[in-house]
Amino acid sequence: MAEFTNIRSPRVKAARRLTKRAFRDRDRAFLAEGPQAVREALALKDVTVELFATAEAESRHPDVLAAAAAAGVPVHRASGEVMTELTQTVTPQGLLAVCRFVHVPLDEAVREGTRLVALLAHVRDPGNAGTVLRTADAAGADAVVFTDASVDPYNGKCVRASAGSLFHLPVATGAPVAEAARRARESGLRILAADGAGTRTLDEVDLAGPTAWLFGNEAWGLPPELLDLADEVVRVPIYGRAESLNLATAAAVCLYASARVQRQTLHSVEDPPTPAR
Repeated sequence: MAEFTNIRSPRVKAARRLTKRAFRDRDRAFLAEGPQAVREALALKDVTVELFATAEAESRHPDVLAAAAAAGVPVHRASGEVMTELTQTVTPQGLLAVCRFVHVPLDEAVREGTRLVALLAHVRDPGNAGTVLRTADAAGADAVVFTDASVDPYNGKCVRASAGSLFHLPVATGAPVAEAARRARESGLRILAADGAGTRTLDEVDLAGPTAWLFGNEAWGLPPELLDLADEVVRVPIYGRAESLNLATAAAVCLYASARVQRQTLHSVEDPPTPAR
C-alpha cells in the first residue's frame, strides 16, 4: 500500500478542501473522522468514497479496514503529517473517510406515520446541532430537519458531535422553517416549540401523539414569527436555581420526554391488561 506523505498531493488536497462548505456543496461530499463515524459510514451502501488511515490506526482498528475491503472502498495510508492536514481535531484518531451526502428530501424524512421529529431553526453551533442529532437518534426519533438558516450538518464539528448518528436516521436540509412546519402538520404531527416563553411546562403537556419539536437559536431562542408556527409553546421546568438550559440539553429533555410517553402508550396498546377472572 502506497503511503501519502505529501500534503500537496492532489488527492490529499481534494479531500482537504471538503472542510469548506462551498466545496462540500459542489462535490456533494464531506469528511467523517474517527473510527465510530467511519464504521457507521461503511455500514451504508455506496456512501464511503475512500478512506485515509495511518499505520497506527490500521493496526488498532483492523475491523474498519476489513469493512472497507468488503465494501470495495479504496484505503490510502497517510502519514501523521497528512492526517493532521486532513483532520480538524487537535489529536487526530488516524481514520478519515470521504463520504457522499446522505440527506434526504423533506417529504421523505417527514411523512405519514412519523411520530417524533426534531426541527432545528436557526441553530448555528455545529457542536450543538450534532449533539441534538445524536440525541434524536438515541431517543428513537424518526428524523431531524436542519432548516435553511441552520448550520450545515456536514460541518466537521457537527459530524463529529453526531458520533455516527448522521448515518442512522433520515436527515433533511435546506427547507425554510415554515415549510418544514407545514410538512410536519400535513404528516399528522403536532408542533411543540421548546421555549422559555411557554405558558405550560413539559410536565403539563400531553406528549402521547406524534410530535415535531421545534428548537431555536442558542442565543435568542425562537422569535415570535417562529413561535406562531407551533401548536403550543412549551418550557422545560427549572427546579433548581439555574437560569436556563443550553440548547442540546433542553432538546434531550424534550425528545426523551416524548419518546418515553410514546413508548409507554404504544406498549399499552400492544399489550392490553389481562381481564380479571
